[in-house]
Amino acid sequence: MRPPASLPGSSKLPNGGPAGFRSAPGGLPGRLSRVAQLLARLPGVGEKTAQRFALFLVTAGEDTARDLGSELAELCDHIRPCTRCGHIAELDDDGRALCAICQDSRRDGALLCVVARVQDLLAIERSGAMRGRYFVLGRLLSPLEGVGAEELPLEALRARVRDPEQPVREVLVATPPSVDGEATALLLARELGAMGIQVTRIASGVPHGGDLEFADQVTLGRAIEGRKSFG
Repeated sequence: MRPPASLPGSSKLPNGGPAGFRSAPGGLPGRLSRVAQLLARLPGVGEKTAQRFALFLVTAGEDTARDLGSELAELCDHIRPCTRCGHIAELDDDGRALCAICQDSRRDGALLCVVARVQDLLAIERSGAMRGRYFVLGRLLSPLEGVGAEELPLEALRARVRDPEQPVREVLVATPPSVDGEATALLLARELGAMGIQVTRIASGVPHGGDLEFADQVTLGRAIEGRKSFG
């Protein structure tokens, strides 16, 4: 069997493990070291945690590793961004990606909450305070990182707001209270305000510079309930 290809820019250590990843005492097999290195790319997973995960997968029984590997292998074939809002959705039998929130007829279609990331959407959902629908930008306005207004899906947002089947009355801008988040909020207020849409901003309560993903449910709930006009 042909050995797995090396990661881009990586080299082999004398013990067979990938460079840049220290082996555990006694040395890990090269294939297991590669798995640990890949796991260490996940957010919040350090070297030691990645090694624990890799060791667990080979000691917990074959079913765990095989089931996980099978699901990961098929993930990109079945999961896509929702074509309507940008949330994560599973392809249906017709090959369409429409998330559960967009399919929920009980939602208030006149209220649209704009977030930067899917993680922010999930955090707001956990608060239970948002019963409208969402639009995920995917990024924030950031001149220092070369992200200008043309990089944001503004045209898709305008089309969503103008949708005759679900006309939007209010757009709640729930970008993080950071420099980039505030700049994005101002841009959206200007663009959508010119269309005659009421634009509101998530209220105070979320710490400046913090991410919505890590805010507690009570804080997020109060921030949404206490929203105010913006722009």
